Amino acid sequence: MKYILSTEKLVVPDSVEVKILARTVTVTGSRGKLTKDLKHLNVSFVRQSPAVIEIQLHHGLRKDVATLRTVKTLIENMITGVTKGYKYKMRYVYAHFPINVNIENNDGKTQVEIRNFIGEKIVRRVTMLPGVSVEASTNVKDELLLSGNSLENVSQSAADIQQACHVKNKDIRKFLDGIYVSERGNVIEDA
Repeated sequence: MKYILSTEKLVVPDSVEVKILARTVTVTGSRGKLTKDLKHLNVSFVRQSPAVIEIQLHHGLRKDVATLRTVKTLIENMITGVTKGYKYKMRYVYAHFPINVNIENNDGKTQVEIRNFIGEKIVRRVTMLPGVSVEASTNVKDELLLSGNSLENVSQSAADIQQACHVKNKDIRKFLDGIYVSERGNVIEDA
C-alpha cells in the first residue's frame, strides 16, 4: 500500500543554520560546519518557517516512509555535533601483556598505533577519519579519548580501533583483551 504523503517535522535551534540545496544538507554551528549528501533518498524538504523544516515523501511504500525518520535523525545528529560535539572514551583491557598505544600525526592524518596486543610482535595501525581528534587520557590510566563533530566519523573511528584488536584463534570468552568503548557523550556537557 502506498502512502500519499508522509511528513516529519524538524525543529532547528536558533544558534544553528541549516541550508538545504538539491538534497545536500549543510549545518553550521558554533563548533563548525558539517555537510551530508542525501541525493540517494527520494525525499523533499519544505521550510515552513526559519526554525521548522518539514521532510516530505510522496507516494512511498512502508520502507520508503521509514527513511523520513532516518533523515530527520541524521540532521539532528549533525545539529548536536556542531553545537555540543561527540566524545567517546575507550579503555584498554588486558590480562597479562600490557597494550601499548601511541598516537602519531603523519601528513595531517592521525594514526593510532597498537603494540604488544596479547604479546604479538605485529604493530596495528588505525587511521582516524577526518575531523576526529584522539588523545590519551591524562587522569585515567589506559584510556583513549576520541572527539569530533561528526557522530558517524567518531563512532566509526572507535569501531576501527576496537576491531583492530580482535582476538583470533582463541576462545573469546577467556581472552577478553582489547580496546573497548567505555563511555559515549558530548564534548560540551549539559549543565
